[in-house]
Amino acid sequence: MSRAGPVQSTAEEVIRHVNLGLIVIDHDLKVVLWNDWMVRHSGVSQEQALQQNFIALFSQQLAPGFLRALNNAISYGLPAVLSSALHRSPLPLYPLQASEQMLSPDGEVARMVQSVIMTPIACETGNESAGGHCCLIQISDASSSVRREKMLLSHSETLKRQVVTDGLTGVYNRRFFDEGFALALQQARRNQSSLSLFMIDIDFFKQYNDHYGHVEGDRVLKLVAETLQQQLMQASDIFARYGGEEFIMLVPELAAAEAREFAEKLRTSVLVRAEPHEKSGAGPHLTISVGVCTGLPEHDADGRSLLARADAALYRAKQLGRNQVVAAG
Repeated sequence: MSRAGPVQSTAEEVIRHVNLGLIVIDHDLKVVLWNDWMVRHSGVSQEQALQQNFIALFSQQLAPGFLRALNNAISYGLPAVLSSALHRSPLPLYPLQASEQMLSPDGEVARMVQSVIMTPIACETGNESAGGHCCLIQISDASSSVRREKMLLSHSETLKRQVVTDGLTGVYNRRFFDEGFALALQQARRNQSSLSLFMIDIDFFKQYNDHYGHVEGDRVLKLVAETLQQQLMQASDIFARYGGEEFIMLVPELAAAEAREFAEKLRTSVLVRAEPHEKSGAGPHLTISVGVCTGLPEHDADGRSLLARADAALYRAKQLGRNQVVAAG
């Protein structure tokens, strides 16, 4: 008996100071335990909570999933775990720190993200069959975990974008194009449809870099990439930086004449930007040359023939003086 007092006092101190919410509800839904954590985060004092109907304590309606789990615990002795992923904020509990009090879309302070464990326990009467079980409810603040998950997800998405994106221009890189090209070839073979490849080169880019400097050269690369990307017509089109001052574009289901017309549109889109290029051999402004090839890839398993023909067409456009389009025969 001499030890009972200190032990009971220690247990009460633990319940008071533990960093999670502890509630015990009897078989009549009356609150018999309401610890300090619950007082702080609910705004309901122990005097207001104890021996009161748990559901009536809150002015806001409780989540249906929470109420079902509570009924199963008291009526049938079934434990439950309500994860923050599926039951984000079942009770009207709120963070203490002002910096954590995010506003919901309706302008109110957003609820704390919660993880809830419900454990059926024997009532003091010991007559569970007469009135059911009591229920111990443990509530922890999952806000930090959710924030970490969001940060990790955001970081993961950033890394994924970095793997497939050109660091300078922000468009896709060659790795992404190669993977997308392989998938497009498979789909084109299944559908017996055409693919058009556009090999694009900035005319006299070395001379531009030498004359204006690398900072201006980088700016022009980004300008051309942005201009060409704006010409994409559908989600299945792929545009990427292929290396240096060279870009590549893949557009499915164009006829050869349509592809030739689209290549001319690409060339014109850069020309009309009227970006000065004093050292160009193709005129006073920055220009591009485009080689285009359209074909049915049923006999081109890896797309090498399409690539080679588009590259040869680009080479021919350069030979003819640049700032022009050449379509592979």
